Amino acid sequence: MKTVIFDLDGTLADTSGDLLEAANACFREMGHGDVLRHGEDAGIALRGGRMMLSHGLRRLGAYDEDIVHRYYPMLLEFYAGAIDHHTRLYSGAMEAVEVLKSRGYGVGICTNKPEGLAELLLRRLEIRDAFASMVGADTLPVRKPDPEPLREAARRAGGDPAQCLLVGDSDTDNNTARAAGVPSILVTFGPSGDAMADLRPDALIDSFDALPETVERLFG
Repeated sequence: MKTVIFDLDGTLADTSGDLLEAANACFREMGHGDVLRHGEDAGIALRGGRMMLSHGLRRLGAYDEDIVHRYYPMLLEFYAGAIDHHTRLYSGAMEAVEVLKSRGYGVGICTNKPEGLAELLLRRLEIRDAFASMVGADTLPVRKPDPEPLREAARRAGGDPAQCLLVGDSDTDNNTARAAGVPSILVTFGPSGDAMADLRPDALIDSFDALPETVERLFG
């Protein structure tokens, strides 16, 4: 079976609002107030909790790696407690997933969000059952851009790892697909969309309406 594997944050859903809220909760604990800004820092949010803490501390002129390590578990705790307050699926995402399934493709998720948080979010969004596999940052000993999580997501979806492709929104996703020797499709509607063309993926899509036909073309 051929499989289409999706990144989660910034690809299937805009999770930036809840991520930024969790980071700002940490900054408030430090006594700084809200340091990161909705909209402006959405791209930073989608690069993970440690990146948000590091970016905010640098903005304050107070970067310290030890502080990042100390507050990262707190950020995850805050995030788990309010994981779906602002998060929204991108328009057409699940419709495209269902079209792919109807055409015989397996579908799964490969994310650098911790597995437990990813599972929680997918259940809250009521879409977990739509995907045959879900591989998170800590499911395996390695994470993207190592190709093995992508391959494992394909296997768990019942597919051949050599016959999959990755839909994502970042250089990490693009590099993961390249390392696995499979095609990449990057979305341009996320916070970092304007930079996606510079990564020279196998395909770009401006909306999920274009995904099924793009998948068909790349698989030939």
